[in-house]
Amino acid sequence: MESEDKVARPARAKMRWSDRPKLAPDAASRQGQVTKLALEAFGGRDEAIAYLNTACGKLGGRPLDLAVESAEGLGRVERDLAGLKPAC
Repeated sequence: MESEDKVARPARAKMRWSDRPKLAPDAASRQGQVTKLALEAFGGRDEAIAYLNTACGKLGGRPLDLAVESAEGLGRVERDLAGLKPAC
């Protein structure tokens, strides 16, 4: 086969999964910590995700957002998860 017969591949487009800025390393660490804690507390993925993404009046926001925002927020969510029944 001659080189003229080869089909050229289209150039790959560079894609980003999200336009949002990446989390800072400390915020990403807190996100991982709170996710692990929620999975352990609820024993199921769906329940943990629902808890982390549902606004909670007692905590003053979504647990995931609070934990990612600051170490203090992570502590508040940790204390809530430590109880037998989370507030939300």
